[in-house]
Amino acid sequence: MAANKEFTLLCLENPLLDIQAQGNEALLEKYGLKANDAILAEEKHKPLYEDLLTNYDAKLIAGGAAQNTARGAQYILPPNSVVYLGGAGDDKYAAILHDAVKAAGLRVEYRVNPKIPTGRCGAIITGHNRSLCTDLGAANHYDLDHLKRDDIWKLVKNADFYYVGGFHFTVCPPAIMTLGEEAAANNKVFVVNMSAPFIAQFFKGPPGRVGQSEAEAYATSHNLSCAPTDVAAIAKEIANLPKANEKRKRVVVITQGTEPTVIAIQGEAEVKSFPVHAIAKEKITDTNGAGDAFAGGLVAGLVKGESLEKSVDMGQWLASLSIQELGPSYPHPKQTYSA
Repeated sequence: MAANKEFTLLCLENPLLDIQAQGNEALLEKYGLKANDAILAEEKHKPLYEDLLTNYDAKLIAGGAAQNTARGAQYILPPNSVVYLGGAGDDKYAAILHDAVKAAGLRVEYRVNPKIPTGRCGAIITGHNRSLCTDLGAANHYDLDHLKRDDIWKLVKNADFYYVGGFHFTVCPPAIMTLGEEAAANNKVFVVNMSAPFIAQFFKGPPGRVGQSEAEAYATSHNLSCAPTDVAAIAKEIANLPKANEKRKRVVVITQGTEPTVIAIQGEAEVKSFPVHAIAKEKITDTNGAGDAFAGGLVAGLVKGESLEKSVDMGQWLASLSIQELGPSYPHPKQTYSA
């Protein structure tokens, strides 16, 4: 990371207000949801949010996967290191988001839509599982014009690292492609998180950081030659797919919950694995946002110029802190990473 350079990491995705509550099987069945999944809301899911607020003592938390990651990276990095882009409304929920990210020290540049409400994510917690059902709202109306606006494009040109959450592939692919092209042309680091299995149906390029279920979905939908359950082989095959910027090797990172994190690097025969930071079950409060926290620590390590191995360790460290908090949050007073 360049000394004293501000906003070297730029993140893009969908800012959401998480409406999170402890649920049960009956609630999942009522809305046709799975215990551990992430989907976009259909018409049948629209009553869920008021149901959670009215009947389940829901908590309101600033969310959106990449916004969680951006907050996590800023948690580790020096002040004014991270800027986040996405679409939001002009309502009380957007005000809650602004207050939350301000407290986290994160700079946000939302595309504000006064006619469409801020996006919401219903998060139903059952045991250590979480079912996420997202109504994108204003986040679904982000456009390339915002990214190319003079003041925003200056932030893009200034940044050396780009992080894109996979859920944005259903919103504004041109914005993602523009960031990818800018990264390739200027030898910058471009990180994509696959985020959820259904993204593989929309996204036909190689991902960067994925989870085990997303890797299996990608292998199946893209007809990879390896078995959809062979995580190491999937990582290796994705890593060796063609890429625009030949100056950098592609790195594929696959998380597997409590199982080791798997990493494949383009052109390298060995697929590495790294055990996770184990914590006692009684310390786990909520796994919602654990993957986002891992990504935040990983990207922060890369921005700081740390080795890949240390960056992975930082990601696992931040994830272990996050799952001891309610929702996709990080402890305060702030803790400092040490190897």
